[in-house]
Amino acid sequence: MSPMETTTLITAPALAAALAEADPPAVLDVRWQLGGPPGAEEYAAGHIPGAHFLALDSDLAAPAGGADGGRHPLPDPEPLGAALRRAGVRADREVVVYDGASSAAAARAWWLLRWSGHRRVRVLDGGFAAWGAAGLPTQRQTPAPEPGDFRPEPGALPTVDADQAAALARTGVLLDARAGERYRGETEPIDPRAGHIPGAASAPTMENVTADGRFRPVAELAERFAALGVKPGSEVGVYCGSGVTAAHQLLAMHLAGIDGALYPGSWSEWSSRPDRPVATGPEHG
Repeated sequence: MSPMETTTLITAPALAAALAEADPPAVLDVRWQLGGPPGAEEYAAGHIPGAHFLALDSDLAAPAGGADGGRHPLPDPEPLGAALRRAGVRADREVVVYDGASSAAAARAWWLLRWSGHRRVRVLDGGFAAWGAAGLPTQRQTPAPEPGDFRPEPGALPTVDADQAAALARTGVLLDARAGERYRGETEPIDPRAGHIPGAASAPTMENVTADGRFRPVAELAERFAALGVKPGSEVGVYCGSGVTAAHQLLAMHLAGIDGALYPGSWSEWSSRPDRPVATGPEHG
């Protein structure tokens, strides 16, 4: 792995070794799927030893806001901090986050922790599936940890609002991280209108990972973003349906040495506002 990868991702064997050390990382299980089985049930059926579950819909997001914040608004610092402290997160202790496999939900936790000022956060590459594939043990119950001391101070990573996202689509690069058929407006399973923000480029986030959910090599990611008009120094914004998979895109960009801003409200907010224009079809614009 490159230096950027080793400070951002961790393999299952490396995590197992870290958990055996005197001061192991705090491990957060954030398994979640849009319309899928509840992550808490998956956690109860078996999880990485010592991991504690956080719910994406309630712990890692504020209540849905529709036209004012979308389906997963950024959480307020106090409830976010309380949830993280209950899970044993300390300011001076490394945190490792994981989900089922693709790191879509884990990336949301990774981004939120860094946005909140935590400086040592890694994602388990390949998630719980990679842990199982490595033949590592799981457990069904984990005692409550000693409470942590981490207190979020939001703002360490950049965000954009709807107006700023629209401007980026004209003057910089705005990436739409949803599946191509949603970008093109061929289908919209959950949000009020189908299509995309005019001027945005389609960049389905799951193209950042291989079939087993692990991130592609840095060189491949850099090549992918360069083909989308993104390169180091570019002014970039990312959105998705509700600010979850957009964080995955930002993680992939981070691996490739590219900074970008999250539009937290994303399409769920944009499409809820009748005054916002919508584009359809495969072309940008």
